[in-house]
Amino acid sequence: MTAPTHSSLLGLWLLAGVASAQAQPEAVALLTLPTVSVSASSLEQEVEAASQGLISAEVIAQRSLLRPADVLELVPGMVVTQHSGDGKANQYFLRGFNLDHGTDFATRVNGVPVNMPTHAHGQGYSDLNFLIPEIVQSIAYRKGPYDAGQGDFSSAGSADISYRQRLDAGLADVSLGPRAYARAVVANSWQLSNGRHLLMAVERMNNDGHWTVPEGLRKLNGVLTLSEGSASRGWSASLMSYQAHWTATDQVPQRLIDAGTYNNQPFGRYDSLDPSSGGNTSRHSASAEWHHTHGNTRDQLSAYAMRYELQLFSNFTYALARPLDGDQFAQTDARNVMGVQGSRTWALDGGIGQSMLNTLGFQVRADDIAVGLYDSVSRRITGTVREDRVAQTLAGVYADNRVEWTPWFKTIAGVRVEI
Repeated sequence: MTAPTHSSLLGLWLLAGVASAQAQPEAVALLTLPTVSVSASSLEQEVEAASQGLISAEVIAQRSLLRPADVLELVPGMVVTQHSGDGKANQYFLRGFNLDHGTDFATRVNGVPVNMPTHAHGQGYSDLNFLIPEIVQSIAYRKGPYDAGQGDFSSAGSADISYRQRLDAGLADVSLGPRAYARAVVANSWQLSNGRHLLMAVERMNNDGHWTVPEGLRKLNGVLTLSEGSASRGWSASLMSYQAHWTATDQVPQRLIDAGTYNNQPFGRYDSLDPSSGGNTSRHSASAEWHHTHGNTRDQLSAYAMRYELQLFSNFTYALARPLDGDQFAQTDARNVMGVQGSRTWALDGGIGQSMLNTLGFQVRADDIAVGLYDSVSRRITGTVREDRVAQTLAGVYADNRVEWTPWFKTIAGVRVEI
């Protein structure tokens, strides 16, 4: 093979130039875009680090929410989805990891744990559908397992959701939409003659959704809180009640959607093979907390009691195991929960100007659980797979040391023992 000569290279260059000129499109007018400026809002989250921060009520108020648990999507890297109806616990994803229904993300509302150990549907089941976003005061979130005060279910992170104890003005909001959607929220607070404050909030929601088989979601939710004092010294007591029932349109085979018909009837992605899937659930709780700051020391103590129930009817394989009756099954969970937790935090001068916080705390939780798995047909129990009664106690003590060496560098050291 011989190297090309200068004349052949010149010819190739001229030929390419002619081809380029022939392919060049007609001239077009240039469009000048205006300058776009992006700046941070004064309502930006209070971020202590990439893995920890505080979300305020003002930030939540600016966010459009499709479902109550969407408030957690304000946590950077958090994704919240839903399946099997609006009465079932959400699916959670954090930093690309699937947390299922809350297995590895510890959540508390007003100091009461949301995650359910040894749950009939899944370990750590975290149903936040009872949340009323309009009265959320703040969300303190953490990502990662480094916080000794969080304990069980917090290997991926945690969120402490606090409700308001008083409102600047009463709230009444009514939303109406297609397919029987209706939601009403009423909330107000009053200052009593003895200096205490009473807050009440009630939510009612109906929704049939865009499914061929109406979802028939019916949800009733309420909060009542009595409080006294300030953020430094005071106490509060709360009653919360929630109940809901719904019909779920579960997943359907792709080949059935591609076929477009089932039993000589049109079939699409919004249709259902088992119109009786869904369930009903309830959650009723009473809680109280006390906090007291004196000098550089802060003491906190809280206790709670809860009654929780769930009946969940699912059908994932339809008629593979039981061709005549179908494969629907029921999962039931009924439990009484009691718990108490407390901590003492005190500040020390590190001697070289840095701020140091030390914390000692404890947490105890006891669950009396009745769980069951059954065969069912159209929500009628036809056989018992198994029934279990579980008495489970979770107890932990922890110590935590935090030193802020500079405005941008902080160390956290902690130890936790659980039994």
